[in-house]
Amino acid sequence: MSIDLNALSAKELDALINQAKKRKNTLSKRKPIAVVRKKLTALIKAEGYTVAELFGGAAPKADKAPGATRKSTKGYKLGKVAPKYRNPANPKETWAGRGKQPHWLAAYTDNGRKLEEFLIK
Repeated sequence: MSIDLNALSAKELDALINQAKKRKNTLSKRKPIAVVRKKLTALIKAEGYTVAELFGGAAPKADKAPGATRKSTKGYKLGKVAPKYRNPANPKETWAGRGKQPHWLAAYTDNGRKLEEFLIK
């Protein structure tokens, strides 16, 4: 928010200062978000619910059980997987079935061949 203070009169500046002081006073009376979040989480658990059940979103990180599974792997490395598909023209080229199809496989499938033809038995 940007206010051009040079364009305001003395009366308008006083009104703006009063508004800012009221807002600052209101904010200073509030408890920190972490404290309120902790109280809410404790109340939710005490009543036998989860944050996700009540609000439909994911629970805060502190509420998740250790070892809980992730829904997304973005930003995380996955373990190595054995290859599932092999290029018949160059057996050294393989694909595990993860991520984008390699160019050699995309070229074959674009020409009407089935993906199952390239499965490693």
